[in-house]
Amino acid sequence: MKTTNYHETLITPSDDSKRMQSAVPERPGTVAALQYELLAAAPYGMTSDDLIWRAHVLRNEAADTEAARAAFFAKGQPCLRASPLVRSYGWGIHHDTKGRIALIACESSDFARLLADPSVTKRPGMRSSRRA
Repeated sequence: MKTTNYHETLITPSDDSKRMQSAVPERPGTVAALQYELLAAAPYGMTSDDLIWRAHVLRNEAADTEAARAAFFAKGQPCLRASPLVRSYGWGIHHDTKGRIALIACESSDFARLLADPSVTKRPGMRSSRRA
């Protein structure tokens, strides 16, 4: 099974993010809205794999079984660097030492602290466009 989990890593908003401050996704049922709702309800309560799986189950009304999850991750899934939360909504996502994740507003003191911490690996969100 492939994984999307990182450890002690901060995914920063994409360089070409449309937002300079973190924003709540407006359209219910979208991947961004589902990921936001799940993360806002349980900071550091799940891993990246857990979040991606839960959003998939909710969005596609898929069976929530171990076999279905194993099949889903067998082909590999994009990590949270590709999440619309970092690409379009200006959020950072912090993975702690156990791989559990939380949303971090890019304008917050927590974000600044994590950004300045040399023990935290920084990975930028993926760009929305290929142009430089």
